[in-house]
Amino acid sequence: MKYILGLTINGYITDNWNGCASNYCWRLHCSLNHSAEVSKYSSQEEKTTLQTSTYQSQGSAVSKRTEMLELDVHLTRDGEVVVSHDGHLLAKCGIDADIASLDFKDLPCYKPEMKVDFKPGFTLHCGEDRRIPTLREVFSTFPNSPINIDLKVYNEELIRKVHQLMKEYGREDLTIWGARSNQTTIALYKLDPSIPVFFSFTRVLALVICFYTGLLPFIPIKESALEIIMPSIALRKGSFPVELSWKIRTLLRVFDMLMMRPALFKHLERRGIQTYLWVLNEEEDFSRAFKLGATGVMTDFPTKLTNFLEQHPQYWPQIDGRNAGNQDSQPLNSTEDG
Repeated sequence: MKYILGLTINGYITDNWNGCASNYCWRLHCSLNHSAEVSKYSSQEEKTTLQTSTYQSQGSAVSKRTEMLELDVHLTRDGEVVVSHDGHLLAKCGIDADIASLDFKDLPCYKPEMKVDFKPGFTLHCGEDRRIPTLREVFSTFPNSPINIDLKVYNEELIRKVHQLMKEYGREDLTIWGARSNQTTIALYKLDPSIPVFFSFTRVLALVICFYTGLLPFIPIKESALEIIMPSIALRKGSFPVELSWKIRTLLRVFDMLMMRPALFKHLERRGIQTYLWVLNEEEDFSRAFKLGATGVMTDFPTKLTNFLEQHPQYWPQIDGRNAGNQDSQPLNSTEDG
């Protein structure tokens, strides 16, 4: 399988788009428009600034070799597709309302400061442009940038409009989409099987069962990417935004034991399926992810990850080595049965 590493932001860029490769992904769960000056670094870490608005910070991400933009979408009351992680606006905007209950023109701006969910104690200082952006704006501003879209709710109109935008901007080969909900993912694949999808939660569970029963090599897989949390990040004290009960921690340990398996990632890679782990903000987590064989990781700190990779060049061959392999590429949305 041939993988050609591209230099666009955040994504699966390859030779002729007959495959996909990524070293890491830049998460923007809050907004496509917030500034991203990260303050309150610990004394051991250097302060990082990601420009004054998210559009600018995405441009900055290109120079940091970020290759995939990961974003989440919702639908406003008047039918506008907007980019926002949260469907409810209280936490990020201070307004007790759902995006779906408001017209686009009435959406509030993001707060001047927001917490980084997977880096407790850190704060994002937002710039002047704190609007919630539309997906159309993103596609228009970054026409050549691969994008990973997570549809946060099952909504047939949302699915149809996201698909229409992809068609309008010719992004079928530049976009992967999916959802935690299996119902949504099934609807996406049914609407357009040519656009790659990632595993839903239900399909992840099915993947685990097939892997440990030995059936996985014989099961066809329609998904093109496995995007899952690396559970160990939630088990480290002080690294998760909420305190977890012992039951949840036990489940996470079991999930970590079952899913963080190099053999599983290698099997998926051989079938043209990529693995992305999120949300990793510490060097020890970067190291573990690449040692496990992950294709890439999602992070809030692309500069930190770039510096890590420059200091640990052994992980670049993990990606670039695939370039020198088989000269025949697999389509992004197809898998083998073996």
